Amino acid sequence: MEFLLKEWQEAWAPELKERDMSLYALPKKIRKIIVFSGIRRAGKTYMMFQMIRQLAATHPKESIFYINFEDERIEKTKESLTKVLPALLKLYGERSYFLFLDEPQIMPEWSRWLRRVYDSHRNISLYVSGSSSKLSSKEIPTELRGRGLTFEVFPLGFRDFLLFRGVELEKGFELSERKVSMVKRLLSEYIKFGGFPEVALEDSEATKKKIVQEYFRTIVLRDICERNRVKKTELMNDFLRLLLNTKLFSVNKMYNILRSQGKKAGKETLIKYTGYCEGAYFCFFVPVLSAKIKNQMQYPKKAYFADNGFITNISLRFGTELERLYENAVFLGLRSTKSDNTEIYYWRDQQGREVDFVVKEGFKVSQLIQVCYDVSDYEIKKREVKALLRASKELKCNNLLLITGEQESEETIKGKKIKYISLWKWLLGM
Repeated sequence: MEFLLKEWQEAWAPELKERDMSLYALPKKIRKIIVFSGIRRAGKTYMMFQMIRQLAATHPKESIFYINFEDERIEKTKESLTKVLPALLKLYGERSYFLFLDEPQIMPEWSRWLRRVYDSHRNISLYVSGSSSKLSSKEIPTELRGRGLTFEVFPLGFRDFLLFRGVELEKGFELSERKVSMVKRLLSEYIKFGGFPEVALEDSEATKKKIVQEYFRTIVLRDICERNRVKKTELMNDFLRLLLNTKLFSVNKMYNILRSQGKKAGKETLIKYTGYCEGAYFCFFVPVLSAKIKNQMQYPKKAYFADNGFITNISLRFGTELERLYENAVFLGLRSTKSDNTEIYYWRDQQGREVDFVVKEGFKVSQLIQVCYDVSDYEIKKREVKALLRASKELKCNNLLLITGEQESEETIKGKKIKYISLWKWLLGM
């Protein structure tokens, strides 16, 4: 363990692209285990490296350590965990330490070990990252309840994507016509290939596609199948590819499709599969908003994915449909910035009118959002606005937003004000 600690101490030395850390406001007056959870390759490790570099400017190098528990040289036993602190103290003695722990949840009894270190060593600050919802604020083990503060990390938001591509936007900025054109061009790339950092830095479209496809295979194999001991990996692959090709998901529908293809999968198995996929942060299921729990359970859910690149490069149906890609990007914008008090739904009435997103804060609906790439067509605009107005009346919410490709305006219809904003401005918070 000692030689690994020495080796890992240099792990954060490589050059890295920094991302905006404003969403990750770390506590200054309270002591917590800081947890970063999210999908594999979203940049959690490099965020920790970014924090390490900031600490290294004011603290001795010997007090900062990064430990990667996916390293094959570490035996996956609880004894390996118990050796960490003795090895550290032997090397550098009693002092204040900052421990950055990557994927500790793959180790036996990891949460008990973390609690013991947290409770008995007040001079040790703990930072944890992992590609599993076991580290999320909802599923964090009992031993760590009240001791951890969880931040979910997603692939790059559009502002960070622009930073990675060399375009920096100051707050309150005014864009020139040339810069607007550049931002729109980069939005098209972002919408198509997504925000994984490695993909954002790659110029070749063919290579971007290969990277996303490799991520998909790795996530399916390691974070979904291996982690949950799924033996029917081919069935899981079929399930995910079908999921990527549908907007509205129900277990019954998926069951019937798989059965029609001669594939055997029980409904209970499919329910487990959805949990595994959400647990790996690969996809998210948004329910319909209804006062009746029965309706929420029976109605299809909308499926969204952690990155648009999966839709473009794995899906056969939605790869070039801007409407679908725009809607997924908006979901990610909402999901990555929501508070613990925020819930996201969609709305539909018996006449089939639908609003894409209902944002609920506590018991109150705070915003209704419709996503429509092109509202220049009168009939399309009429349909989208009619649904917004109907939902506004039923849910008693007057904060109405329609996110578009280009149109930006406001109009009042039947006493209700509707704001139109282009996707790139909405993603940048303008």
